[in-house]
Amino acid sequence: MNWRRLARALLAVPVFLVTAWGALALWFQLAPALALFLGAAWCLLGLAAVLVLARAPGWRHERKLLLAAALALLSMLGWWHSLAPSHERPWADDVARLLVSRVDGDRLELQNVRAFEWRTETDYTPRWETRRYDLARLESADLVLSYWMGPHIAHTLVSFGFSDGQRVVFSLEIRKERGEEFSAIGGFFRKFEQVIVAADERDLIRTRSNARSEQVYLYRLRATPTQLRSVLLEYLERAEALRRRPEFYNTLTSNCTTILFELARHIDPTLPLDYRLLASGHFAEYAYDHGALTPGLPYAVLRERGHINARARKAGPDAMDYSRAIRIGVPGIPASD
Repeated sequence: MNWRRLARALLAVPVFLVTAWGALALWFQLAPALALFLGAAWCLLGLAAVLVLARAPGWRHERKLLLAAALALLSMLGWWHSLAPSHERPWADDVARLLVSRVDGDRLELQNVRAFEWRTETDYTPRWETRRYDLARLESADLVLSYWMGPHIAHTLVSFGFSDGQRVVFSLEIRKERGEEFSAIGGFFRKFEQVIVAADERDLIRTRSNARSEQVYLYRLRATPTQLRSVLLEYLERAEALRRRPEFYNTLTSNCTTILFELARHIDPTLPLDYRLLASGHFAEYAYDHGALTPGLPYAVLRERGHINARARKAGPDAMDYSRAIRIGVPGIPASD
């Protein structure tokens, strides 16, 4: 067996993968015309290197070509590591402001709570508010999954309830610029920053169930007041960290589901990794299997009764009416809640 030839052939595989990665990085980071030009040059050089490695050695120019490919890779890596997240971009209206929180004992003040009135995805009335909460009244939390791309992918949110009727829902989202659209692939290539949004339920949940017609499911979480407070404060700490230092969104490692898993691990460090952290549409089932949802009923029943769309469409214009309506019949939630 020619071991040298085998080693060269095996080396061609990561060279091909790096070529594909660089082409996608250029596509998602640069203007289309420049991305096409530089991407074509990068791909030609990379594929030429793959062919040289895959064939038997001996071509007299192969060293020059491989050296050029290595220099191109170093340039690509230098450019990639120069990309930095920023707060200074022309943001879309719904992510234009960052959450600011102040905690003084049991008193919590949140600035820039989003309370948009959504008629459609593009027709809305912007509204940002300052709201105050009594942490001593924190009594419940609900897991919300909104399915926007088939049964395996969902956006995860957590809504906290207080005994005085107030609610605040948190969501980690991409921070889109004006005119940008979400791309799961782009999320691997530093296309977006991330932001934690705190909002009224008629904003963050209703826009998904009504304006976007996503399929939305709500589940009551099992947690003590101490655990609820811990998770809520962790959300605020993460939001403050992002406000002080922006970070890129990552489809795999830093998304709406992984942050919830990280926060839950502060309560139970033994929670295991699971494929359902990536296939986020199954995250509620993961939570059920680990005792985090209402006990005593099969998961299929919790899911069926937690589907809120029909109730959400019939809910009245008042925020409390909406919150009560979407919880009617959800297991673990008192009728008065």
